[in-house]
Amino acid sequence: MIVGQNRAIDAFASAWKTRRLHHAWLLAGPKGVGKASFARAAAMRVLAESAGPTVDLPGLETPADHPIAKLAAAGSHPDLIWIERIENPKKPGTLFKNILVDQVRAVGRSLNLTTSLSPWRAIVFDTADELEGAGANALLKMLEEPPANTLFFLVSHAPGRLLPTIRSRCRRLDFGKLPDDAMTSLLSHSLPETNSAGIARLVEFANGSPGRALAIAELDLAPLEGEVLAILREGDPDNGRRSKLASSLSGKAAADRYAAFLELVPGLIAGEAIGLQGEARSRALDAYAKARETAVLAPRLSLDPAATVFQLGTVLASVAPGAASR
Repeated sequence: MIVGQNRAIDAFASAWKTRRLHHAWLLAGPKGVGKASFARAAAMRVLAESAGPTVDLPGLETPADHPIAKLAAAGSHPDLIWIERIENPKKPGTLFKNILVDQVRAVGRSLNLTTSLSPWRAIVFDTADELEGAGANALLKMLEEPPANTLFFLVSHAPGRLLPTIRSRCRRLDFGKLPDDAMTSLLSHSLPETNSAGIARLVEFANGSPGRALAIAELDLAPLEGEVLAILREGDPDNGRRSKLASSLSGKAAADRYAAFLELVPGLIAGEAIGLQGEARSRALDAYAKARETAVLAPRLSLDPAATVFQLGTVLASVAPGAASR
């Protein structure tokens, strides 16, 4: 279900209805706001309706019992190609840091083949931000000479990182953060066992990203949030809190919670900064910048999780009242 992105839905649906489709679509916006869901829905609608029977539903909806939709939903439609990071065989249970150039080249080879079940083909890069340099260049060649009836969907959390030549060959659709009422509606539907207070906390915490909210709910991050806020507001003079955090978020079993922690910290600092004034707010904004930089660089540079968490704990403690005098 795609909520709160009507402008993007209407733009694509109109283009498809008139068959005036751009061959490449850049889906740009924050993580977790529905870009990948949009790509799947748009691809499914095109593949299903072009193969028949005609779909008589608004927007990008496709009946779940449509034969083409069933195949696409099961991941077995040969004309829907989904490109994302794959598992590193040398490190079982972990993914490569980037989408590999060989994956992109395989897509290029597939374009020489005729489509199987639909007159159209759809290729999704989730996310295009994760293309390595050679892979980005290989994609660019495909975008420069696109085959007929081929659609590219480039999911991007940070479109500024893409090659300008890739961006220039795409029609851009912007996806924004969802308003609180849309978040509440979506989460209430997705998490029927969560009470209204729990939904409200998720809405407050997720900053307009339903994907982030669902991840928080799945990982039970409320206790983690409490620890972060405690350091932000009370400090950590004996290093006990940050040491506890570092210990709990290190190791393979904690990998998902560690990744969530990296995303969590900058947002909580930003939220705290809103209620501060003067020198205290300046400290919070400085801490936000440091936390955001660390959260971005740590996965890319494979920094030690325990050391990274402890470092972020120090950044959090710098915001606490009286931190400037210590």
